[in-house]
Amino acid sequence: MIDLGILGYAEAFEVQKQYVVEVQAGARQDALLLVQHPAVLTLGASFHAENLLHPAEWYAEQGIEICPTDRGGDVTFHGPGQLVAYPIFDVAKRGKDLHLWMRQLEESVIRALATEGLQAGRLDVNSGVWVNQRKVCAIGIKLKRWVSMHGIAVNCNIDLEPFGWFVPCGIRTHGVTSISRELGKEVAVEEFKPKLIAGFREVFDA
Repeated sequence: MIDLGILGYAEAFEVQKQYVVEVQAGARQDALLLVQHPAVLTLGASFHAENLLHPAEWYAEQGIEICPTDRGGDVTFHGPGQLVAYPIFDVAKRGKDLHLWMRQLEESVIRALATEGLQAGRLDVNSGVWVNQRKVCAIGIKLKRWVSMHGIAVNCNIDLEPFGWFVPCGIRTHGVTSISRELGKEVAVEEFKPKLIAGFREVFDA
């Protein structure tokens, strides 16, 4: 596990790429990068422009950067109070199954949320992890020669207002939530972090 602290999205992307190269070459074992990003909207490979509800200049005035990226999915938001995990794993050694990989990532979060007393699960509407029909964790990944990059974003005590300024993941029928909102108490990233790490250890036996 490598804790990157608070790091810009573009800077973290460069770190990911370096780790991917090293894992591909066999020079590094699987690594789990943990980070919080300053406010940023990331646009995935399936991004649709109509899911941004304001001009780019408006988001800039709110202090929100916009970054195109090569992960799967549409548009999502990262900001303080959200725990982002980038597993740089050799998926070829873990079944070489993209569908299984996505379900394992979800299961890691589901188990971590269970330790908070939250009953989380999946919905057919979209990948990710949901509580009470609201998304608490978004997932967007990419595999490069079967080594994974990008990953998951768990809303701990993030400000949920910005999620109303765009269409999260392109889904208009379901909302977004956080651990803090669902529990009715503040749950910070640092509090949830060891629980997410434990969830990964259980699912991936690592």
